[in-house]
Amino acid sequence: MPIPRPLAALAFGVLLSASAWALDVNSATEAQLDGVKGLGPSSTGRILEARAVGPFKDWADFMARVKGIKTSAAVKLSAEGLTVNGAPFSGKVSAP
Repeated sequence: MPIPRPLAALAFGVLLSASAWALDVNSATEAQLDGVKGLGPSSTGRILEARAVGPFKDWADFMARVKGIKTSAAVKLSAEGLTVNGAPFSGKVSAP
């Protein structure tokens, strides 16, 4: 039995929007950060505390200022949709 067109379009739209989801660390709320797989209340608190000093310039700055965020965590967080200034983690970190 074929899937009705409206249902197929809805399913495709849901898949498309899930893969295009991104959340920037500089503008995300506490609740949004807590919703990112790999971040919990303590890491979210450290992010918000560091961000209060000023926005993160890039992933290197983010990783330098937030304790516990190393390359492996950055890769996972980026895969979950977290960005810094709209950029996903590239795997390359220059000196801060």
